[in-house]
Amino acid sequence: MVGQRLVSSLLSRCLYASHRTLNPLMRQERKLGLATRISQRFSTLTAIEDPVTPPVEVNYTKLLINGQFVDAASGKTFPTLDPRTGEVIAHVAEGDSVDIDCAVKAARKAFDEGPWPKMTAYERSRILFKFADLIDEHNDELAALESWDNGKPFEQSAKEEVPLLSRVIRYYAGWADKIHGLIVPGDGARHVQVLREPIGVVGQIVPWNFPLLMFSWKVGPALACGNTVVLKPAEQTPLTALYAAKLLHEAGLPDGVLNVVAGFGPTAGSALAGHMEVDKIAFTGSTGAGKIIQELAAKSNLKSVTLELGGKSPFIVMDDADVDQAVELAHSALFHNQGQCCCAGSRTFVHERVYDEFVEKAKARALKRVVGDPFKQGVEQGPQIDEEQFSKILGYIKSGIDSGATLVAGGARAGNKGFYIQPTVFSDVKDEMTIAQEEIFGPVQTILKFKNLNEVIQRANASPYGLAAGVFTNNLNTANTLMRALRVGTVWINCYNLLDAAIPFGGYKMSGIGREKGMDSLNSYLQVKAVITPIENHSWL
Repeated sequence: MVGQRLVSSLLSRCLYASHRTLNPLMRQERKLGLATRISQRFSTLTAIEDPVTPPVEVNYTKLLINGQFVDAASGKTFPTLDPRTGEVIAHVAEGDSVDIDCAVKAARKAFDEGPWPKMTAYERSRILFKFADLIDEHNDELAALESWDNGKPFEQSAKEEVPLLSRVIRYYAGWADKIHGLIVPGDGARHVQVLREPIGVVGQIVPWNFPLLMFSWKVGPALACGNTVVLKPAEQTPLTALYAAKLLHEAGLPDGVLNVVAGFGPTAGSALAGHMEVDKIAFTGSTGAGKIIQELAAKSNLKSVTLELGGKSPFIVMDDADVDQAVELAHSALFHNQGQCCCAGSRTFVHERVYDEFVEKAKARALKRVVGDPFKQGVEQGPQIDEEQFSKILGYIKSGIDSGATLVAGGARAGNKGFYIQPTVFSDVKDEMTIAQEEIFGPVQTILKFKNLNEVIQRANASPYGLAAGVFTNNLNTANTLMRALRVGTVWINCYNLLDAAIPFGGYKMSGIGREKGMDSLNSYLQVKAVITPIENHSWL
């Protein structure tokens, strides 16, 4: 019991901190003190407009269990907040271990008794294709909910993320009837089949930074393979998972195949990861929480685990690069999605020959970045997700100043309400500084100087993370060297953040276990079974 309480406590601290422990905004700003006032000389504050009324209604706030929207067994709810203002959008049913157990039982029955794994693969694919059609039909409603709950620009949600959600679902719908086994030649008179079968009931926990995309990366391959699912969305952003699940049932998904239980880590999250009837757990989030998820899985039924975790990705600019293009690419690599991206190019390594020019242009680009209400056209950067993340980022900015890095742009909150932060740029950053070591998960660019290729390879790899890297060079030999030398799961050459349904995504080292997307992710949701039958009077072997 003591161990269980300890695990719940750790999980709470890693990923689900209580608002009671948060520093108020004004207290955080007083802590920053002189550093905040100095930083305002370097950045033009963009006025944060009165919030635009989102063009969507919130209709789904209950748990989805066995095909029905239901209240939590406890009757509890929790608020999901508008990061533009900190005000309540809606109150959502708060699931806990009792609700997780009900959802797992529904998923177990749907798997063991059917109809989902007993359907033809073609029928499963038809339902997933219909779901993708419904996503397209409801593109703007999904995008508006995503931006309202998360704070990301509506244009990003509507033109990039919801279309990619649809594309990923179509990709896995196409795979559903193409998963097959092998006939293996044995050494003797025997017939050998290798079958690939669904793993069973899958628990999935998705983060708040890309709620809809993570929904598709998790649910798509799991359902295509014939599994059933219990999904726990992040408590900060539960609304789009519930809406998408409703559309999936409208497409014909049988009851119990997909269950959505919103809630918190110590209750819903730990119950799902440690449940004895869950056959696999898939998690995206922080590395610290990932370790706890793996421990819970091991201490229960030794369930299979895939983890997509943190990153501190290097973005390397060689001296032969077009500096203007490199600046724009590095800016996008870091500031996309308010910097709340696990694969953000958060360590910008620039060759000493072009370093000073790069820094000046990076500063100018950051000062031009449009910060404001995500529902306003042309806004590039909305608010951070919540007060916790807002305060954490401001704390990292203070750490950078205190450690001797040069603040060349930003460094403070933007506006007077909500969780907006100025696009921030540091130069003269050293490898040992906290801002160069830890995942900030915010709009803070750190620029480091290097002398030669061998040096930057060593420094880029000197991290416990290995999620992604960017390389900007016009030299093919340099690109070829770096693509093999960097110990990361994705290398973008003269581009960044290009994602595709067919491209596997995941990390080396402490950035995770397994891969999302592409056919590689299917392996995480399948069991391999060998079947051997002796053959008498065989005609051939």
